[in-house]
Amino acid sequence: MTVSVTSPLSGSAQTGFTSPAFVLLTDTAPGINGKQVAVASATGTLPGTVTFHSVSNPFTHTFTKPVNIKVANSAVPSTGVIPPAGKNAYKLLTRKGVLRYSGAQPEVFTIDSTLSVPVGADTYDIANIRAALSAHIGYLQQVSAGLGDTLSSGVM
Repeated sequence: MTVSVTSPLSGSAQTGFTSPAFVLLTDTAPGINGKQVAVASATGTLPGTVTFHSVSNPFTHTFTKPVNIKVANSAVPSTGVIPPAGKNAYKLLTRKGVLRYSGAQPEVFTIDSTLSVPVGADTYDIANIRAALSAHIGYLQQVSAGLGDTLSSGVM
């Protein structure tokens, strides 16, 4: 299965948000190795003045994969010491325009999740890659509201 999101995208729990669902539009990613969607609108209760994608006030999600995927070398060197194989880095970047004060122009807040997969593990140990990914997303889902509260208050 490929990385793809469907619209509407169910938002995670946040203080004051009731059943948020974000309406997505397919967009063009900046590079040939990515997919991008823009958030056009939302349903549910969203406190405050939530804005949606525009040129000067972006709200996008961009998923990228490596331009050149590294593959594992199955040959063992004559020394018997297997060198590090490198990593294939996949990345999810969320960009959202935010205001720093009344009357200000939007500035971009970014959330960057990078998944660095050791070359060869994608074949040899996919179960543990999936377990790590499941736990990572579950962790983010579980602490979502708390993260929002911490970004607001600075208190963990």
